[in-house]
Amino acid sequence: MRPITAHTTRSPTSTVYRNGSQVGPTSQSKRVEAPRRCHSSNPSSDPPPPGVSPLLTRRRALVDRTLLFLGLSAVACLRSLGSAASARMESTSTTVPCIVVYVTVPNKEAGKKLAGSIISEKLAACVNIVPGIESVYWWEGKVQTDAEELLIIKTRESLLDALTEHVKANHEYDVPEVIALPIKGGNLKYLEWLKNSTREN
Repeated sequence: MRPITAHTTRSPTSTVYRNGSQVGPTSQSKRVEAPRRCHSSNPSSDPPPPGVSPLLTRRRALVDRTLLFLGLSAVACLRSLGSAASARMESTSTTVPCIVVYVTVPNKEAGKKLAGSIISEKLAACVNIVPGIESVYWWEGKVQTDAEELLIIKTRESLLDALTEHVKANHEYDVPEVIALPIKGGNLKYLEWLKNSTREN
């Protein structure tokens, strides 16, 4: 039986032999491993690539989410614009440009007479008679005040000239009020009825 021979050196790789066999490193050659960092179990919290700071990674993720949100918003906006354009096309295909015309008259009887003649000539689809208005105006060098009634006339824009001439020919005033305002929109069925209830020119 061979004696145990121990070979000890200052080298960190020195070993001990027993019966000619390698037993293992001495206590001086044992490696001490540094404790590993604790990793989160969340798979989405992977460490950033080497050379990239965590702050930069978070900023990039925020930018990506912002771009996605803006893209979805743009798609929704384009769809809304397309729907509005379709509605406008439907409006122009079933209606015509329409206006509201204001005409003042001195009393109820004059208003009914003028309104009836306008409807009979198909110069308008509807005339509202608003009673009890008071007009303050400048006439013949001084301020005048009179009780009047107001006609609100709904018609085609193309009939404005013919309507104006009709009012001038059948009104009691030398200079009757005829003021037209455009109708920008409204109930399409009503505007279609307005078109069908008036002549073309």
